[in-house]
Amino acid sequence: MLSLFLGRLFGLIPLLLIVSFMTFGMLHMVPGDITDRILGTEATAEQYAELAEKLGLNDPFLVQYGRWLGGAVTGDLGTSAYNSQKVTDAVMDTLPVTLSLTAGGMLVAIIIGIPAGVYAGLHRGSSIDRAAVLIATIGQALPNFWVAMLLLVPFALWWQLVPATGFTPPTTSFTGWIASISLASIALGTSSSASLARQTRGAIIDVLKQDYIRTARAKGLPRRTITFKHALKNAAIPVITTIGFQVNALLGGALIVEQVFGLNGFGSLAIDSVRTQNIPMMQGVVIMGTLVIVSVNIIVDVAYGYVNPRVRTS
Repeated sequence: MLSLFLGRLFGLIPLLLIVSFMTFGMLHMVPGDITDRILGTEATAEQYAELAEKLGLNDPFLVQYGRWLGGAVTGDLGTSAYNSQKVTDAVMDTLPVTLSLTAGGMLVAIIIGIPAGVYAGLHRGSSIDRAAVLIATIGQALPNFWVAMLLLVPFALWWQLVPATGFTPPTTSFTGWIASISLASIALGTSSSASLARQTRGAIIDVLKQDYIRTARAKGLPRRTITFKHALKNAAIPVITTIGFQVNALLGGALIVEQVFGLNGFGSLAIDSVRTQNIPMMQGVVIMGTLVIVSVNIIVDVAYGYVNPRVRTS
């Protein structure tokens, strides 16, 4: 397991280098001059030249990239183009909000999706199975932001059970943190729970057709033992894959849901940096987003190795 983890971890280094180089290059090909966007149209030529020299824009591209990469290795992703705010500080201030929503949404999806999928798969063809498939199909079709607005109005505005906007860090108040992300997490987890239920149901149905399950039944093993000891573990690989995909989807969905609940998260930072064409901030957002997604994939690979020993030997 340790060698599997270290192998995936070392494979992260060249990927981040490639992504950072491509991101740095593409963002520097954006039409327009960043000095114009910062100073406006009323500045003098001397002011434009002075700012360009201060930002290092007169240096060759590889020199600029090398300088940025050297800082990134030490945790310094640069400074915002419009103020003295450090990109790393901005990312670290907003990323916990989005990660909280993603974790909450995934927890909702697992709590709802896996038990529903297992039960439907074990009772294939029953009325409960058909109802679960129907609900899952509808759940996948519902946009996250629409579900968020449906939850916001009664629970936050009418009954005021949870705050309508704002984020409370868990270090400040754990119960306040749960309340601040509860509706957003449910909104995010709705479609993911539907996808997870459908995938779990299909995996359980496929596993129950295997010869070793029929052999276990012929031996007279209890149904509980067959289900939990044999069927669930062997059906876990496609379910883990789905969880990995859904975590990445939840990270993307959180960008929109944050706007509904007025949460200043990673998505809001990304949208603001694109809207203002704040290139240093955009670079930091892309790199940190890539790091989070690749980290999720590493966790999924390690989970494969835990569930399936053949993955460890390969």
